[in-house]
Amino acid sequence: MKNADPIWDHVDRHRDDFIALSDRVFDTPETLYAEYKSVAEHVQMLRAQGFKITENAAGIPTAVIGEAGDEGPVIAILGEFDALPYLSQAPGVAEHQPLEEGGNGHGCGHNLLGAAALLAATAVKDWLAENGIKGRVRYYGCPAEEGGAAKTYMVREGLFDDVDAAISWHPATFTGVNEARSLANTRIDFTFHGKAAHAAGAPELGRSALDAVELMNIGVNYLREHMPDSARVHYAYLDAGGVAPNVVQAKATVRQLVRASSLPDLADLVTRVRKIADGAALMTGTQVTSQVFSGVSNLLGNRPLEETMQHELEKLGPVAFDESDLSFAREIQTTLTTADINTTFKRIGAKPKKDLALCDFIAPLDRHSDGGEGSTDVGDVSWAVPTVQARVATCAIGTPFHTWQTVAQGKAPAAHKGMIYAAKAMAATACRLVEDPSRIDAARATHQDHLGETPYTCPIPADVRPPV
Repeated sequence: MKNADPIWDHVDRHRDDFIALSDRVFDTPETLYAEYKSVAEHVQMLRAQGFKITENAAGIPTAVIGEAGDEGPVIAILGEFDALPYLSQAPGVAEHQPLEEGGNGHGCGHNLLGAAALLAATAVKDWLAENGIKGRVRYYGCPAEEGGAAKTYMVREGLFDDVDAAISWHPATFTGVNEARSLANTRIDFTFHGKAAHAAGAPELGRSALDAVELMNIGVNYLREHMPDSARVHYAYLDAGGVAPNVVQAKATVRQLVRASSLPDLADLVTRVRKIADGAALMTGTQVTSQVFSGVSNLLGNRPLEETMQHELEKLGPVAFDESDLSFAREIQTTLTTADINTTFKRIGAKPKKDLALCDFIAPLDRHSDGGEGSTDVGDVSWAVPTVQARVATCAIGTPFHTWQTVAQGKAPAAHKGMIYAAKAMAATACRLVEDPSRIDAARATHQDHLGETPYTCPIPADVRPPV
């Protein structure tokens, strides 16, 4: 592909170094708030590229910010580098083959995400300097997207207060501007405190915390009939009270993950879940305490930024995969179901294309998506500042994320091509915003309209600190 935009040349100049960065992060997968090797790799690259570096951002040891440029608008480019537990997998192998039983793996492609974002920031830095343009590009290396809500803490600490626009991306099975739909959520740990007793000799003296947890879960199950269709509540036992069935469990903890389509709906649902916890304690003669672990907001869309990014995607055209890429993608697809493959098309409102292994088109900006939604702490950035994201094809159509199949493709040539493409799309979008301040003005006006209707309230209470 001939580089029709000078910013693409700046990306290509650094491509090999950043592919190597992505692969190094892939090889040392670390989960939320433990990404010490991964952030060290990003800090080393920031230093090599001449960025001004702020480590320990928002008091989080694995968060980093790198800035370059002078005066002018501030464009943030968001990166991530956290992995997922229990998804260890050999790369380049189309069968389940863990490298380490129970080990971590990059099952959401964040090794690619962070490297491409930093590559885009580097390209914009070079472009600003080469052309003597006033403007600042700022790379945010954000840990713990998978359940830790680091960006929410970073927003709460004011780290985006002077930013004019934020840009990000995510690996995907298709290419297009990300539709700004996600669920606000909060994770709350409910701990029940009871009284131990001999479960056979004197059970009447005991007050079971485990009974309280189970009754809470039953209450939440009955709540599900009376929630909005898009709302979700999930749970996990953090402490089931021990392994001795002949002891009445005196303490037990359950984490409830509550999701809703908006912050007001989330607040209402959390109130109802808390009442269920109080009822479970009342029924069992126990006491309940709670602690918010994390929280994120739903995404806010921004049409002016989305139109700008869509134009840049269309200039780039689809990711240029070759026959070798297609061959490996077809191997991966043999491990998937028809439903898996059809889901890719449902999510972009398109008719399934039989035998299509890798995305060869740009999804239209205005489309009707079908299927469930997840959550992301990019949502809180989108409440703080006008934000836009791309989805870029890096893996076989139908690949479910958070699976070994995603990890297996994380170092493949197709993934690297998608990563470089994403860097070009983000960098070009940033350049258009710096070149034409009226785009930033339009984005800001759209953002203020949203906030005028629904002011932002951080979903994490002010007294809750990052779990580091």
